[in-house]
Amino acid sequence: MAVEPVVAVEPVVAEPVVVVEPLRPRARCARCRTGPLRRLVLESSAPLCPACAGLAHLVYLPRGDAALTRRAREASALWAVVVRHDRRRTRYERQGVLVEVAALARAEAACRADAGARARRRARDAERRAAEDVRFTAELEAEIRRLFPGCPADRAAGIAAHASVRGSGRVGRTAAGGALDEGAVTAAVRASVRHRDTPYDALLADGVARRQARARVAPAIAAVLASWRTGGDAGHPAVDGGGAGHRAGRAAGQARAADGRERR
Repeated sequence: MAVEPVVAVEPVVAEPVVVVEPLRPRARCARCRTGPLRRLVLESSAPLCPACAGLAHLVYLPRGDAALTRRAREASALWAVVVRHDRRRTRYERQGVLVEVAALARAEAACRADAGARARRRARDAERRAAEDVRFTAELEAEIRRLFPGCPADRAAGIAAHASVRGSGRVGRTAAGGALDEGAVTAAVRASVRHRDTPYDALLADGVARRQARARVAPAIAAVLASWRTGGDAGHPAVDGGGAGHRAGRAAGQARAADGRERR
């Protein structure tokens, strides 16, 4: 008799309900007409209040404690994720979760029981991350000095420290930056030169559009980077009398003249 092969069945993981926190509550529930809604669930593009969406029995747990959130979700038969739109980042970001009261109580009890062990683990993790940060910053500084041998030592150290701050979202913390990609390292150096050695920030303060300001200071930045690549010393072109300084000063003068024409 032939034996049928056993086929593994993947477990079905239910997607959590998404609850939206509007920046400006205006909508009313499409069923009970209560509102404006501080939190709502979209069902077929129609806003529903938590009660009409079957979530009235859940309690809100704000983000911040990863262990508590994870345990509360795991213990809750029904849970929902609460999101809010971030205009600056143009995306929805998690604010917390809605979970069952009993599930939250069990999660809080579990977290109290092993609070000491988790605190010790967090301390070890913090020490490990700090050591990794020191190592990465040193590697980034070394790569900057390899690509730009003319960059002053203190300047290379400052650029590396600024670009590699954990959680900053700066070039050093991108995937390319972490891999010490030449393009990413160059971008970090270019950004430093733009802000420190050109009138870029002053142009922005005067109301010049960001793209236009970048175009105006591009020649000065290119001059500094070229000098640093060849081992020369461009100094501070916005203030000194070197060739790059003349170019930056000329760019500043042109910017002021253009601004004057625009105002007239």
